[in-house]
Amino acid sequence: MSVKINNMEPNNPFNIISPFHHTGDQPSAIKKMVQGIEDGLRFQTLLGVTGSGKTFTMAGIIEKTQRPT
Repeated sequence: MSVKINNMEPNNPFNIISPFHHTGDQPSAIKKMVQGIEDGLRFQTLLGVTGSGKTFTMAGIIEKTQRPT
């Protein structure tokens, strides 16, 4: 069984298409997580209660870094 993990190609960047915008703590969380990735941190944890927008925040991080994980 084969699984294709990285389907992000240079000519097809990941972009969020949504009527919603990052609000509250999301912009600063994205900035800090992206900085951690750029600094080479291997592990980071995004905390939040159910419905707080963790998945949308992760999409923002993926969009900024153009890395799937």
